[in-house]
Amino acid sequence: MAATRIDVETKDGVVWITLDGPETRNALDARASQDLIAACDRIDADPEVGAAVITGAGRAFCSGADTDVLTSLRSARADEGYEGLDVLYAGFRRFAGLRVPTVAAVNGAAVGAGLNLALAADLRVVAEDALLVSGFAAVGIHPGGGHLHLLARAAGSTAAAAMGVFARRVRGSEAVGLGLAWAAVPADDLHPTVREVVAHLAADPELARALKADLRLTVLDTAAWERAVEIERARQLWSLTRWPNSRQSKDS
Repeated sequence: MAATRIDVETKDGVVWITLDGPETRNALDARASQDLIAACDRIDADPEVGAAVITGAGRAFCSGADTDVLTSLRSARADEGYEGLDVLYAGFRRFAGLRVPTVAAVNGAAVGAGLNLALAADLRVVAEDALLVSGFAAVGIHPGGGHLHLLARAAGSTAAAAMGVFARRVRGSEAVGLGLAWAAVPADDLHPTVREVVAHLAADPELARALKADLRLTVLDTAAWERAVEIERARQLWSLTRWPNSRQSKDS
C-alpha cells in the first residue's frame, strides 16, 4: 500500500504542507511522520517563512494512524510498541513545535491522530462539510498522542468527554461554536480564507516568529501535553493488545 507523501510548497512567505495519500485517506505511518519532521526542520531553518499551513489532498484531511501499523504493534515487544507509537506521533508533535504560526486547513475528515494533527496547529479553519472524529474509543482503542488533552485545550472538558469518551462526531459547521475551529467556510473558500488569515505573518516573518514564541511560552502549556502523551501511551498500548480484529477500522 502506498504511503502518504508529504508535499511541501513555499509561496509568498507561507509554506503549504499537503498530506497526499489517496489509498489511505492521507493516513500517517512512520515514513510520513519522518517526512513531516524533515519538512518542519526545513521550515524552521528558512527565515523567509512567516507561517505554515497543513492540509490534505482529496476529500480527507487525515484519517489517522495507518491501521496496518497499529495492527503490527499489537504483537510487538513492549519496548518496540512503546517506541513505535512515539514514531507515529512524532510528526504532529514536531508540527506543533514549529517556530512559525501554524494553521490547519481542514478540508475533510480529520480522524484520530489526524484530528491530533489538526489540534496541534495554532489555528484551525475548516470546511463546513468536514468531519472531526476522535475515532479511538468507537473502535476499541484508547486515545493516544495526548488526544484528550488536545481536545480539552481547544474546546474544554465537555467537548473532550463528548468526542474522546462518548465518540460524538462534529461537523465542520459545528466546530466554531465548540471552539474547535476559528472559522468554517464552504470548501471552495477554504484555501483563499487561510491565505487571507496568514498574509500579515508572511509579510513579516520576524514578527511572526516572535509572536509564535510568546504564544508557546505564555499561552500553551506544552509540559501538560507531554504528560498527557506519556499517560495515554501506556493505556493505548494496553488497548492495542486486546483490540478485536472485528472492530478494526480505517477511521482509527
